[in-house]
Amino acid sequence: MQIPIDPSSSTAPAVPGAAPSTRFWREAFDLAVSVVPVLALVVVVHTVLFQPFTIPSSSMEPGLVTGDYIVVSKFAYGWSGASPPFNLPLGHGRLFGHGPARGDVVVFRLPRDPSLVWVKRVVGLPGDRVQVRGGTVYVNGQTLTRTPLGTAPDHDDPSRTVPLARENNRSGRAYLTYAGEAGHEGDETGVYLVPPGQYFMMGDNRDNSLDSRWPGTEGVGFLPAENILGRADMVVASWRSGAALWKPWTWLSLQTGRLLHRIR
Repeated sequence: MQIPIDPSSSTAPAVPGAAPSTRFWREAFDLAVSVVPVLALVVVVHTVLFQPFTIPSSSMEPGLVTGDYIVVSKFAYGWSGASPPFNLPLGHGRLFGHGPARGDVVVFRLPRDPSLVWVKRVVGLPGDRVQVRGGTVYVNGQTLTRTPLGTAPDHDDPSRTVPLARENNRSGRAYLTYAGEAGHEGDETGVYLVPPGQYFMMGDNRDNSLDSRWPGTEGVGFLPAENILGRADMVVASWRSGAALWKPWTWLSLQTGRLLHRIR
């Protein structure tokens, strides 16, 4: 006797290879639905809000030292073509932005080579007159007061000591600087008139910084506003020279005294 089959429960014959292929694309779609929003969020945060950088040189010592891992606030000054991780030719100016203040520590794309990212302190605003005489900085004829604090070991060469001083700008900002021997190149300059839409930048390690005291072919020259990436806000962590995220054996060189160090 033939057993009747309920038509509602019957299925079409399976086609070899069809089910695994369907399953693969379904799983791929589910993975994309889960991962793409996360990646999009990371890209937005990285491009629009914050971006990490590692300090590669000693030009901003003692405030920032080689190996510092810093967080840069991109929304502090608005956005420009320099803001994305890759440099976009978006023209001049900034979107929803305002300029940095005197004393801000700024991360920017080097005008002569936008693929290079540097960090310096804003000393002169558009229209300011900046001059260095005897190692002392003058802005619009007024001195940035320096208070000597004795000597300190050079971070990159502890066997060497350098003069340490606290500098106060006219906006009430105070920060530490290094200065070397008297008469060093860059201690005596002419008067720089900062053009509209540009800034005068200096490193805190005054005798070891190529900055706006040098023309753009050697140092920074005047920094256009559209080259600014953002404001350096905090040192998240810091490692001695030679450490890297992809080299776990170097992580023990962590400089614990600089964890979550606020940048002044």
